[in-house]
Amino acid sequence: MRSVTKRSSPLVLHVRSLTGFGGGPEKTILNSPRFLVELGYDTVCAYMHPPADPGMEQLRQRAVAAAAHILSVPDRGPWDWRVLTQLIHFCREQRVAIWHAHDYKSNALGLIARCFWPMKLVTTVHGWVQHTRRTPLYYAIDRRCLPYYQQVVCVSQDLHHAALHCGVPASRCHWIPNAIDLDEFRRPAEARSAQRGERPLILGAMGRLSPEKGFDLLIRAVAELNDAGLACKLRIAGEGEQRVALQQQLLGLNCSASVELLGQVADVRSFYADLDMFVLSSRREGLPNVLLEAMALEVPVLSTRVAGIPQLIRHGENGMLIAPESVAELKRGIRDLAEQPCLCRHLAAAGRRLVEQSFSFRRRMERIAALYDGLLERTPAICSTPTVHIP
Repeated sequence: MRSVTKRSSPLVLHVRSLTGFGGGPEKTILNSPRFLVELGYDTVCAYMHPPADPGMEQLRQRAVAAAAHILSVPDRGPWDWRVLTQLIHFCREQRVAIWHAHDYKSNALGLIARCFWPMKLVTTVHGWVQHTRRTPLYYAIDRRCLPYYQQVVCVSQDLHHAALHCGVPASRCHWIPNAIDLDEFRRPAEARSAQRGERPLILGAMGRLSPEKGFDLLIRAVAELNDAGLACKLRIAGEGEQRVALQQQLLGLNCSASVELLGQVADVRSFYADLDMFVLSSRREGLPNVLLEAMALEVPVLSTRVAGIPQLIRHGENGMLIAPESVAELKRGIRDLAEQPCLCRHLAAAGRRLVEQSFSFRRRMERIAALYDGLLERTPAICSTPTVHIP
C-alpha cells in the first residue's frame, strides 16, 4: 500500500475494479485530482485489479503523467476479503472523507466499508454496456446499490433516467456529463490546415476491443469501401479481449493492409491529429470520452445513434449520426463525409465550439466538488440536474 502524507484538506478516495488497461472512466478518474486540489480536496485513486495484471503498470504511468496518486489493491476474486480489509484500513489510516465509487464492486464494498469508517458515499454511473455471462449479475448488484448512495452522478441523460428508475431520489441524482480538458485537447494550427489530396482517407476509432464497440462492423465497412474504390485506411486504438477475433477477421477479409490495430496509444492527441474523421461504431455506449476528444481536436465525427450520444451530436450540425448494427449505414456515412470536405470543416469547427461551451473538465469538477461540499456541509450542493447547454 502506498503511503499518503498527512493532509488538512478532505480526502476523496476514487475506487474502481479494473482488468487490463481500463477504459473511458480512467480518463475522468485520473484527471480529477489535479482539478480537485484547487477546489480544496486531496484525492487518491484506488484500483482493485488481478495480481500481476500488466495493465496496472501502464495505469501507473498514466497516473504519474496526470499527477494522480494510485492505491494498488490486488484482487484475487469475489471471495478475496483482503480487498475489503485493505480498503477499510486505508480509509481509517488516511481518514477518508468521501468514498467515490465507479462500478458495481466499488459500490457494494463502499456500503460495507462505511460500517467500519464514517464517510460519505458518492458514485458515478458510467453505463452498463458490456454483455458477458456475468455482467447481468454485476449490473443487478450495481443498480441495487445506487439508492443507498448519498449522491449519484450520471454521465448521460439516459443513465440519469435509469438511475431514477432504480429508486435514486431526484434530489440525489445528478446528470453531469463527461468532459474534456480544453487546454490539453487543442488542435495545432498546422494540423488544421492539412489537406488530404490524393492520399487514402484516414479513419480513426478508439476504445476497448470488445463486442459492444462494433469494431467488427467498422472493419467490414472499410473493407467493402476499399473494394468499391474509396481508398481508406482505418486505425483502431485500444486493447481488449476481442483482439484475436478482429485479427482473424482482418485475415479473412484480406484487409490487413488497410486496417491497423494499434493497441494502447500513449499520445492520443497525435492519434487524432492524423485523422480525416473519427468513427464510433458502438452497439451500446454511455457518453464516450473519445467523441468529446475528437470534437475538441476538431476532427469531424460519425457516430451510431445509441444511448446518450444524440444529446451530444446534432445530426448535420456538429457531427453525423447513423443507425447502429449496420455496415451499410457506416459505409454511407463515411462516403458522405469523404465527398463533402466543406461539411467536414463545418462539423469540426462546430464540434469544438460545443465542447468549449458545455463540456469543460474544469466546470465538471466544480460541479463534483459542489456535491462533495454539500455532503460535508462546506457549502450548499448544486441543483439536482445541472444545466448542460447543448445548442
